Amino acid sequence: MTGPARTSGRSAQPGTPRQVADRYVDAVCELDPIVATSLGARPGDDRLPDYSPAGLEAEAQLVRDTLAELDRVLAADPSLAEDPVERRCARLLRERLESELAVHEAGEGLRALSNLFSPVHSVRQVFSLMPTATEEDWAVIGRRMARVPEAYRGYRASLEEGARRGLLVAPRQVRTVVAQLEEWLLLPYFGGFVANGPDALRPELDAAARAADQAVAEMRDFLREDYGPRTEGTPDAVGRERYALHARRWTGSDLGAGDGLEEAYAWGWAEHRRILAEQRTEAEKVLVGATPMEAMRWLALNGPAVEGVEAIRARLQAMMDDAIAELDGTHFDLAEPVRRVEAMIAPPGSAAAPYYTRPAQDFSRPGRTWLPTLERTRFPLWDLVSIWYHEGVPGHHLQLAQWVHVSGQLSTYQASLGSVGANVEGWALYAERLMDELGYFPDPATRLGFLDAQQLRAVRVVIDIGVHLGLPVPDDAEGALAGHRGRPWTPDLARAFLGEHSGAELAFLDSELVRYLGIPGQAISYKLGERAWLAGREAARRARGDGFDLKAWHMAALSQGSLGLDDLAAELALL
Repeated sequence: MTGPARTSGRSAQPGTPRQVADRYVDAVCELDPIVATSLGARPGDDRLPDYSPAGLEAEAQLVRDTLAELDRVLAADPSLAEDPVERRCARLLRERLESELAVHEAGEGLRALSNLFSPVHSVRQVFSLMPTATEEDWAVIGRRMARVPEAYRGYRASLEEGARRGLLVAPRQVRTVVAQLEEWLLLPYFGGFVANGPDALRPELDAAARAADQAVAEMRDFLREDYGPRTEGTPDAVGRERYALHARRWTGSDLGAGDGLEEAYAWGWAEHRRILAEQRTEAEKVLVGATPMEAMRWLALNGPAVEGVEAIRARLQAMMDDAIAELDGTHFDLAEPVRRVEAMIAPPGSAAAPYYTRPAQDFSRPGRTWLPTLERTRFPLWDLVSIWYHEGVPGHHLQLAQWVHVSGQLSTYQASLGSVGANVEGWALYAERLMDELGYFPDPATRLGFLDAQQLRAVRVVIDIGVHLGLPVPDDAEGALAGHRGRPWTPDLARAFLGEHSGAELAFLDSELVRYLGIPGQAISYKLGERAWLAGREAARRARGDGFDLKAWHMAALSQGSLGLDDLAAELALL
């Protein structure tokens, strides 16, 4: 166990669902110090989570205790269910915790290995969220870094227990993470991180970094030489039961009931075909006679581009600053803390997709977008524009920073741990669509980039559900799929389909496929979430008629905190 002994049991306390939710956040911060750091809480906490089987069970027991406490609170005061804020919080807390508990009881924490969301990555990423302004800040970093070996030992124990029970990931995930760890060791990562620390702490920082980098090497060796061989023969596809479990976790909806997954698959395919028709029209404007792929390849080589890593970081920062200046007061009303966002370059060894990290709860750390360079120094702009509307403004940053801003009116839980992937990613995809509606893609190149982003998300729905459930390739499939109509999807077919319908670089597409296979259910959250956001807006527009105010609706929608897909469209319609 990392750090002092921890317990999850709590005595029953009267209150409201929001108070229950925030007591849960406090307890999670005690069990998982990385969560505390991400929220900007407990700045002096130098612990790391206990990723061992005992640590996973402690987190599960906290979930059970919290669900019981929620039941007691609601039974003591049934009128709480009539308050819309309390009702939303109670429904969110129950759905999220029941979903989390189901994942735990299925043993998924014992095979939590993928190229993006796994403990091996969380332990590294937390250091990029920690303050570095003072010598004491660096002392905390040094103490936490010295605990990396212990955290990885606990994680290794969980993987070993999973292997003992036959709960394994596919070899593809192991090989990918091993390659990532190899890249971390090239610098090495932890040694490079402490290089800018104060000279007064140099011996402690260097010793902690050596131990952490050695732990990375030991984790690599364990995965490559011990765990990896045991995974041979484990299929990439997880099957309907496991997929439904994870899809609920990412969407807040039980899509596994009835034909929900088949409906989503068919809708994703229809979206793919609709977007493809738009792409063909736009490609013709870029290059006469070109297919969408030909036009995108031409833009990658000949379209506007930025040379240099720092230059692209500055360009993305300026783009977000401009969007804030232009959208504030017209389509949004932004509080001053929300107006601050930073563009960053992701550290080597990250997954290929750009990402966003939310601000601290007190805004002491701003929201940040992160661009993985994949060793590139030239950055075409045709596709980055839409991506940064998604990651930054008006996408992830405006939503998640607004949640922080209003968390005192809601609960910290609704603005942080209660996040539902389909809500968050759905808003970000809606934000790209909004910018298209507002005319922010005035030329064929950037509009083709927007359509490419939309197409990727539609293709994700098809691939993610199709491969994991072994569904048949549609009868009107073209290109590489034409000869496989009616046959089950395979990872190889998925990669070919991706390559035919995404203008992204090959390394990105390879990383994406591993991501879909290793994090089942996450990839569908974008497009299904966008569908709910658009449906909610349209319902609110119909209900309000000429009195519908898009700016007011945006701010009300962004200020209600997290919701799952079972509630999102209906709640948005009421705003």
